[in-house]
Amino acid sequence: MAHSKIAVNDTLVLFADLQAGIADLPLTVPYPRLQKGVLALSRLAQVLGMPAIVSAVRGQDGGPAVIMPEIAQGLGELPIHYRTSADSFENQAIKQVIEATGRKTILVAGAATEVAVQLPTLSGSDLGYRMFIVVDAVAGISARTEDAALRRIAQAGASTVSIATLSGELAGDFSQPTAQKAVAILFEMVGGE
Repeated sequence: MAHSKIAVNDTLVLFADLQAGIADLPLTVPYPRLQKGVLALSRLAQVLGMPAIVSAVRGQDGGPAVIMPEIAQGLGELPIHYRTSADSFENQAIKQVIEATGRKTILVAGAATEVAVQLPTLSGSDLGYRMFIVVDAVAGISARTEDAALRRIAQAGASTVSIATLSGELAGDFSQPTAQKAVAILFEMVGGE
């Protein structure tokens, strides 16, 4: 049976390459705006109890990645799952962590859209996951190449979604405290831009 909506109890978040030396490059989204989107998504995951996975690559010197602090601000410190290819699903340990959640819907945030976001989205789609790119929490190399990536993602059956939509869709009954927190995240993100 087809279902278009996202179910919070079937969803996890994949943060890919949101790290110094990648996410802070001159990308299609100004860094402060990307920070705001990543923080909102992190906080939404925490409020709604969605598991989150941080995927990264080591620095050129082999040193550990410096992950955007907004992820920890929203979710607390999470383990970093390192990989040696652009596609998170090509790393067996990351793939196993995703499978272990039992969840079949993945929200993807990261940089760059053309590489660390697009490639696991395509693989996840091929593996039967419902993949959604969170447009407020991704940044691309150029408008043209990011557009090409988003088109290819759509052709593979994945979708895009915004934090505004996620907040409203996953919050549930607005009279409940959890829903009120989720909607508050939306208003905080929108405010001050």
